Amino acid sequence: MSITQRIVMAMLLGLLCGALLNIMLSTGIFPETVTAWLENSIVNGLFDTIGQIFVRSLKLLVVPLVFISLICGVSSLGNNSRMGAVASKTVALYMVTTAIAIGLAILTAVIVKPGVGIDLAMASEFVAKEAPPLKQTIINIFPSNPIQSMSNGSILQVIVFALLMGFAISKAGDQGKRISDFFNDLNAIIMKMVMILMKLAPYGIFCLLAKLFADVGIAMIMSLAKYFFTVLFVLLLHSLGVYSVIFKAFTGLNIKTFLSKLRPALALAFSTASSGATMPVTMKTVEQRMGVSKSVSSFTIPLGATINMDGTAIMQGVATVFIAQAYNIGLGLEGYLTVVLTATLASIGTAAVPGVGLVMLVMVLNQVGLPVEGIGLIIGVDRLLDMTRTATNITGDAMVTTVVANSENLLDKDKFNNPLSGTEEAV
Repeated sequence: MSITQRIVMAMLLGLLCGALLNIMLSTGIFPETVTAWLENSIVNGLFDTIGQIFVRSLKLLVVPLVFISLICGVSSLGNNSRMGAVASKTVALYMVTTAIAIGLAILTAVIVKPGVGIDLAMASEFVAKEAPPLKQTIINIFPSNPIQSMSNGSILQVIVFALLMGFAISKAGDQGKRISDFFNDLNAIIMKMVMILMKLAPYGIFCLLAKLFADVGIAMIMSLAKYFFTVLFVLLLHSLGVYSVIFKAFTGLNIKTFLSKLRPALALAFSTASSGATMPVTMKTVEQRMGVSKSVSSFTIPLGATINMDGTAIMQGVATVFIAQAYNIGLGLEGYLTVVLTATLASIGTAAVPGVGLVMLVMVLNQVGLPVEGIGLIIGVDRLLDMTRTATNITGDAMVTTVVANSENLLDKDKFNNPLSGTEEAV
């Protein structure tokens, strides 16, 4: 089976096993000795141990993944001769659309309330930490000791240090090129670690969900469905609504033509759930079918695959509100603003491979003092959303690329408006 099939199977088996255990433990149909053995040795022993190891493995990858991915992405800015206006417009649009995505996700989740009624706080010993004031959060973004920041897992500080280091590498000439090559090799190794973890994820997911549903029962399945459709709704709203408005406002071109010509890239993104794997097709599509100059697309598309993760940001926003509601924890205005800031910056360090968004979610939850164990609720369902999330990311990459190219007079509008353009070369 594929990794997606294995994860879905693990989720379903974990739900079933946990529900059966909940019935056994709550109805008293077995002798007390058997019930105690099931609860202590299986639920709180085996399942909890494996589940906690999986959560710790996710935490393990957060700092190196963010630090190395960011350095690779930022240092690549200096490898293109057409920086300046193209770079500033591209980065600004990517950041603005991500901030809109996370804001829209939080607003929708607050209105829909997908986590209300689950009451996981009753089944957890977690005690919420009081979120620091927004002023202190902004001050704390800037590190005084980057090594200490990495040791303490202060990810926002790690992000700032990685941005500064990546920018310095891009300006350091031959020495910077050698260091950049080293970090690119290291990034490939980190990605391999991520893929190894995702192959082991079904076992961690099974144990997390089995323990969770053994504790709280089957009643929360409908709440998971509510979460699923909330994320799906925001993804579609952002892809078809926000992107369409920005595209039409800045180019005046037909959004239906844009989406129609983007179909090859969208199909691959949906099937692979990887912006990185789809990157070659996205570049060919915007160049050959939409008329974007290669001097623009060769910069904006790889950068977008690195820093433009609107779909991931949407998942993080809805998931954070969902977990907060499930644990009966109020985030407040400052907490939500912290989530917007953290998720926007986290999207820069989210690698373009399946499943990495879950690693970034650990960072967001930690930043606002929510229990990381809450991802056990959504991790299986989230895998089903990963394909749609990647399609959203690809749409954003192509939209920003076309808008920037149009603003620099590097977009062939005749080719864009011709429905047959690039069909012979189309993937």
